[in-house]
Amino acid sequence: MGTGSNGLSTSGLRRLREMLLRHVESKRIPGLVALVSRGENTHVETIGTMRPDGDSPMRRDTIFRMASTTKPVAVAAAMVLLDECRLRLDDPVDRWLPELADRRVLRQPDSPLEDTVPARRPITVRDLLTSTFGLGLDMTATNSPMTGAIFAQGIYGQEWLLPAVEPDEWMRRLGTLPLMYQPGERWLYNISDDVLGVLVARVTGQPFETFLRERVLDPLGMKDTGFHVPADKIDRLPPLYAPDPRTGKFTVADEVERGHHSRPPAFPSGGGGLDSTVDDYHAYFRMLLNHGMHGTRRVLSRQSVELMTTNRLTSGQLAAREAWARDVVHLSHGQGQHGGWGFGMAVRTYRGDFAPVGQFGWDGGAGTSTYADPDNQLVGILLTQTGMSTPDSTRAIHDFWTTLYQAIDD
Repeated sequence: MGTGSNGLSTSGLRRLREMLLRHVESKRIPGLVALVSRGENTHVETIGTMRPDGDSPMRRDTIFRMASTTKPVAVAAAMVLLDECRLRLDDPVDRWLPELADRRVLRQPDSPLEDTVPARRPITVRDLLTSTFGLGLDMTATNSPMTGAIFAQGIYGQEWLLPAVEPDEWMRRLGTLPLMYQPGERWLYNISDDVLGVLVARVTGQPFETFLRERVLDPLGMKDTGFHVPADKIDRLPPLYAPDPRTGKFTVADEVERGHHSRPPAFPSGGGGLDSTVDDYHAYFRMLLNHGMHGTRRVLSRQSVELMTTNRLTSGQLAAREAWARDVVHLSHGQGQHGGWGFGMAVRTYRGDFAPVGQFGWDGGAGTSTYADPDNQLVGILLTQTGMSTPDSTRAIHDFWTTLYQAIDD
């Protein structure tokens, strides 16, 4: 078997392209960009077009809505503050986030909002980093009083699941709600990542995006990553499509020039707001594989990277996360389970598919997937413009990872 220039077999790379091409030729995904790297070598595939009825081809520098794949990058801003001892893991957050002081907690997760008990302890930085501070999005519990209150208060919009108001007002609204669980008790999805962005802004006295850019994005050369796409780059952003689950017909979920990502948001969401490219995300995940180094420059300490990319959940918290993952698997047509959770990303703690224990990263509802594998020194990124209203982008992500691991030349 021949070996490709990036440590993957030549035949394996050919199978990878053929598989991706089949997904595009099925007419269920207009286009995609994929990057795989092993060691210092990189291979990129650009297949299809930016619109299903257009002739603008996908390019290596096409900009995608990263959705929840934002989380592993955005969390780095908080890690910089830990490295500088401006935050400590077990610091209560009340000093910076008084809206979260003196919390009340629902007696039961599905209790009426007025049926509460006092929180046993303050919320800490660690609780936010591990997504265990007591509030989260549970899209399987659509009839619960808390889920209804989150949307009724405008903390998240039904369409985007992103904050729609500026950070101080968002925190005020969040502070009117009790917690669903005691601080540190249970892993819950997404809200922690947005609270972390507010925490970073208040600790530093800078807007979250400014600090993230100065301390993480710019040092890594991530010039095409941000919380909106500026006018001089907007031609590189495809529409986001949400295919009709019944007919498969492409429906535009987000336009380009007048869309959600064409202007700076009121709230830069660390949970799902970034736009980026395969090369920018590759630089970030390669830095993590290099223990915080980018060339000769240190971006994060080795210890911070280890905290981020290894499981940080207790056995009880893991059980809750696995239960959530089983529900998501059902809802999103087969997204894989991973086991553990670090800071802002999943960490595989058992081998349930082709990926080995220790692989870390995350997926996004806009049809994005980014993971790194320390054992194989491997980074894989698949970006599409097709959301998960149908199983097509999820199947492409599954097939991408299966075929990629088959292509490793040992």
